[in-house]
Amino acid sequence: QVQLVESGGGLVQAGDSLRLSCAASGRTVSGRAMAWFRQAPGKEREFVAAVSRSIGSIGSTRFADSVKGRFTISTDIAKNTIYLQMNSLKPEDTAVYYCAAALGTVLTDLAYGYEYWGQGTQVTVSS
Repeated sequence: QVQLVESGGGLVQAGDSLRLSCAASGRTVSGRAMAWFRQAPGKEREFVAAVSRSIGSIGSTRFADSVKGRFTISTDIAKNTIYLQMNSLKPEDTAVYYCAAALGTVLTDLAYGYEYWGQGTQVTVSS
């Protein structure tokens, strides 16, 4: 089992930055595909970013086109935590952001590729 706890959400203005954290317990994030998804009111959950990194490696990342160049994803293996740095936020980034963990290492933008999910953290971007 993997337990995931997100934090760092809040209310910001367009153009601001936020950093979301996802603390994992139960199993290491090292070598495991980890991802962020988001869900806006009335919309389906959508992929944001994913990372897979092992100790001593640079790792691999993947981003949705809508956030490329604005968001970065990183892993702190020592803290068993992943981060989503969100810059140049837009009102359309408003959503509940969910952290997800897979049993394996394959990066995917499909929600069914991840077995474990956090409870989510709200991000609201005002115009």
